[in-house]
Amino acid sequence: FVIHLNLLYIKKMKNKRDYRLLAKNIRKNLDLVKLSQTLTKTILQDVDFIKANHVMIYYPLDNELDFRGLLAENKNFYLPKMDGNSLVVCPYCDELICGKFNVMEPCSEPVNPDILDFVLVPALMVDKNCNRLGYGAGYYDRFLKKCINAVKVVALPKELLVDLLPFDEHDVKVDKILIN
Repeated sequence: FVIHLNLLYIKKMKNKRDYRLLAKNIRKNLDLVKLSQTLTKTILQDVDFIKANHVMIYYPLDNELDFRGLLAENKNFYLPKMDGNSLVVCPYCDELICGKFNVMEPCSEPVNPDILDFVLVPALMVDKNCNRLGYGAGYYDRFLKKCINAVKVVALPKELLVDLLPFDEHDVKVDKILIN
């Protein structure tokens, strides 16, 4: 019944704001702990992740998937950090501070994003054409344009995959979608 209502709602949606509201409502009803574990296992089996040496993940906000389980792997990990109106990438370290938007950020110094070979990108929703719906500020779109050597990946539960999202010229598609 809930899925049927969501499908009816999707047909009436016209803009990103509508999709953001829907995605947040769907996430409230998901077991994010279990889904985080399942999707972490999916990432661990992904050929691009296996080949990668320099991996950027993100620190989860409330109601976001948590991929910190990946940190046990023998790879160089990085987290995003706000620098004014831009995202920079910093080596993961044990000392994290609460930054802009209440996101935990590393205290380490930024590195060139060219070093990354795998970027796990947060998303509220994704479509079958690899368009990602973020929170609306464009931080990741601007950042991903600098990640020229990285495979850009969104990992989400199947409930947050739709046929087509609205997208703008400045939006950056991801290279791969991993679904539970």
